[in-house]
Amino acid sequence: MRVLYVYCHPLPESFHAGLRAEALAGLAEAGHDVDLLDLYAEKFDPVLTEDGRRHYHDPAVNRRGLETYVERLRAAKALVFQFPTWTFGPPAMLKGFFDRLLMPGVAFDITDPKRVRRLLTDVRRIAGVVTYGRPCHMVWWMANPSKKIVTRYLRWLTGGARADFHALYHMNVATAADRDRFKARVRRAMADF
Repeated sequence: MRVLYVYCHPLPESFHAGLRAEALAGLAEAGHDVDLLDLYAEKFDPVLTEDGRRHYHDPAVNRRGLETYVERLRAAKALVFQFPTWTFGPPAMLKGFFDRLLMPGVAFDITDPKRVRRLLTDVRRIAGVVTYGRPCHMVWWMANPSKKIVTRYLRWLTGGARADFHALYHMNVATAADRDRFKARVRRAMADF
């Protein structure tokens, strides 16, 4: 299956880099065709400019400068989003990716605003691989926006793809053994993807 793996972390020596290696190894074990989209390494521009917002509703021009990313998104049969949670949500880089790519003519059709039509219906699986610095109870108290984006909004855009969410909570105090267990869990989940 064609998997678009959207990775969002600025540090190549981070825990996330090692986690990504395990996840990609699991996907390779399963024989998936993976397109790694490393937002920082590719220097993705997350800023929705004045011109971009002005033409956001016009599918004839709203993807200017984003054609390659749109093509990669549309080719995917599965989506994996890996990111740390900062300020109880995805990093600004990933939020900008969502703002710029999940737009009319790409992710949905609003020709009839009363009946928005989903356009990412070829996507059959979605997964979030996410870390949190805070404990689980605090994340839930804040309504867990990261999880809702992956398991509700992205799922809605696909028309109901299976959505899995893999989270390591309270990472700032997690032991090396806790982190290793999470890496192994994610690798197994990707191998079963």
